[in-house]
Amino acid sequence: MKASQSNIEQKKIAFDVQAIRTQFPILSRKVNDQNLIYFDNAATAQKPQCVIDAISDYYSRYNANIHRGIHTLAEEATLAYEASRHAVQEFIGAAAVEEIIFSRGTTEGINLVAYTWGRQNIGPGDEILISGMEHHSNIVPWQILCQEKAAVLKVIPVLDNGELSMEDYRLLLTEKTKLVAIVQVSNALGTVNPVKEMIELAHQFGAKVLVDAAQSAVHLDINVQDLDCDFFAFSGHKLYAPTGIGVLYGKKQLLEQMPVFQGGGEMIKEVSFELTTYNDLPYKYEAGTPNIADTIALKTALDFIKSIGKDQIRKHENELLDYATAQLENIPELQIIGQAKEKVSLISFVLKNMHPHDVGVLLDHQGIALRTGHHCTQPLMKRFGIPGTIRASFALYNTKEEIDLLVAGLYKSIKMLS
Repeated sequence: MKASQSNIEQKKIAFDVQAIRTQFPILSRKVNDQNLIYFDNAATAQKPQCVIDAISDYYSRYNANIHRGIHTLAEEATLAYEASRHAVQEFIGAAAVEEIIFSRGTTEGINLVAYTWGRQNIGPGDEILISGMEHHSNIVPWQILCQEKAAVLKVIPVLDNGELSMEDYRLLLTEKTKLVAIVQVSNALGTVNPVKEMIELAHQFGAKVLVDAAQSAVHLDINVQDLDCDFFAFSGHKLYAPTGIGVLYGKKQLLEQMPVFQGGGEMIKEVSFELTTYNDLPYKYEAGTPNIADTIALKTALDFIKSIGKDQIRKHENELLDYATAQLENIPELQIIGQAKEKVSLISFVLKNMHPHDVGVLLDHQGIALRTGHHCTQPLMKRFGIPGTIRASFALYNTKEEIDLLVAGLYKSIKMLS
């Protein structure tokens, strides 16, 4: 019996990229008469069949609204929905399930904090720190808040190698700092920021810290209690889950003190024309009918990742990163933007005298899907003096053979554009 269980465990953790690829139906299609090569995972990851099936299963078998119904379908839907909340709690190491707020994605999670905690706690002259590599979603909400509250937005500089200047960060932290909103992994460069150290430093000044984990949740081992972050936001669609579902983690004490974000059903206890009392966590921040099917499928995606193992996935992705970096560095016309010591499986680059968009179109004709442009990080592109980059981002289903085809496609594109 023990031997049998051991064999099962061995099968569970064995990494077989070809077997994994068969679980993603979209990878079998052709684009422009070529086999699809999908290197746009930092924008959104493809979905395994089990996730697709989970969505279909909900609508086929127990489609019903949740929490308020007493009939069988409503109870089944509610149990499945709340099972996802518990799965997320385990996935990020939260102390309590009440700390898990479902949102539409990272952007909504950040905005929720800005419009609730921010409006409640930020005043004239207070300072908010962000970095020079932030996604627009972690810039604009704080700009709006600072304009409204007469607060000051300060920016941590980015070094030439794509890392943050920790020396400048330490100097920027003062008693006026009320919030640090920092990306854990740059979506444009792949840089892994030392957020645990940054959180410790911020807390020494009494500042709260929000971590944008849109890119990190899928690649890194996450434990929000170990990080000691105050808020942590990420999206499901980069985790092989559907679009339109995300998570905001917040420390329970903070969430309890914050005002509500949206009004409507579910976020209330009692409503009268004279007075409304609000629901307990986490429902206080989940007004209206939620995205039930995709929330249920989020658990399926997390289970899928868990069944393979993040350590095995990360090892494979790091091998792809090292291999691709070595191959791309051999192209004379190519310059990699962002050479941080700690990176996830993402490479941003430019080709001399060639616009990224033109290269992207030519690669698409060869069936290669990757991202070109400023990646919603225009200030970062301005810092490097470029209009944008070509970004290849790798996932657990990508292969070295696909990277070889990318390199060949780049040589072909260079020849055509020269």
